[in-house]
Amino acid sequence: MNGTSKSGRNHLITFGILIFLCAVSMVFVFHNHQFYDRPIVKVTGTQTTASEKQSDAGGNEDRLVTQKITAVLMNGPDKGRSIQLSNDYSHSGAFDQEYREGDELFVHLDPGGKTGDIEDVKRDKYMAGAFWLFMFVLAAVGQKKGLFAVLSLAVNITLLVFAIELYVRTDINLLVVAALLAVLFTVLSLLFFNGFNGKTYAAMVTTLLGTFASLAVTLLVMWLTKQNGLHYEEMQFLTRPYHLVFIAGLFIGALGAVMDVAITMSSSVFELYEKNPGISMKALKASGLEVGRDIMGTMTSILFFAYISGSIPMLILYFKNATPFGYTLSINLSLELARALSGGIGIVLAIPIGLYVSMFFVKRRGAER
Repeated sequence: MNGTSKSGRNHLITFGILIFLCAVSMVFVFHNHQFYDRPIVKVTGTQTTASEKQSDAGGNEDRLVTQKITAVLMNGPDKGRSIQLSNDYSHSGAFDQEYREGDELFVHLDPGGKTGDIEDVKRDKYMAGAFWLFMFVLAAVGQKKGLFAVLSLAVNITLLVFAIELYVRTDINLLVVAALLAVLFTVLSLLFFNGFNGKTYAAMVTTLLGTFASLAVTLLVMWLTKQNGLHYEEMQFLTRPYHLVFIAGLFIGALGAVMDVAITMSSSVFELYEKNPGISMKALKASGLEVGRDIMGTMTSILFFAYISGSIPMLILYFKNATPFGYTLSINLSLELARALSGGIGIVLAIPIGLYVSMFFVKRRGAER
């Protein structure tokens, strides 16, 4: 009972700290206008002054609306002064949007400061709200491990940004950078989640072997097919070798899927062994394979949907303009399907690799006993 009550108190303290930090950060983002260099205005009134139809190249009609906006400056030497803005938006909202009273906007002021052009929407308060919702869900479900997951994510994002910045500013090989990132992401993420133990070590080995094996198979297939059918048009503005950038993306993309399978296989095998110390290796292998078969289909489907979902707007645009079906799919989905297939290969390979690696560490634990 003492352990349970102590754990409950710790959870309450954790949630209390999170609530306090949430309140402080939300108050800050609602009143941080003075920390921005760009002028910020708050919309106090809007009026629609004109509306006209327009047609695109495919003959599809849309309605263009002109909106007159009254706003108040929220920062700078002229804070509090009212200015007038104009906004043209379409009902489709593809490249523009309607602004409403209460919206906060970044603007570029004209000489004199009484008018200006809208540049973007100030969204930090929405981002902060989404972040704290994410934090509370993680803390409620994952408790301490959930908070470590956030810390791991922050560290990984920092490493990724640093690595990209290093690649842009130097001539370092991008595949070397991606390989080093894969190792760092794997080690740091799994250590944050599970600490130093056999289950973590098994998951690390499985993740790295599965990811590198997946990349090797993908590169072999690309070499044999001479990359026929892959369309790199979305990378046409890169000043770096787009093939290399694509392969590095495959590397990092496959890592996440393989790591998920690796920790699932490792946790399953170790949990079975902990609950049944007398279980035979044959039975452990059979149970582990059954777990692997159960997760294989869902994991590959999740990977497919995750990659394909980003192409839905372009698919709709192409189909709406009567572009041929085959061309639409090939031009928009070739790279996404390649990424999904590469990750799927990693998932399939990670199941037997994770099973045998985990069994190896389980045998070592049994021998130490």
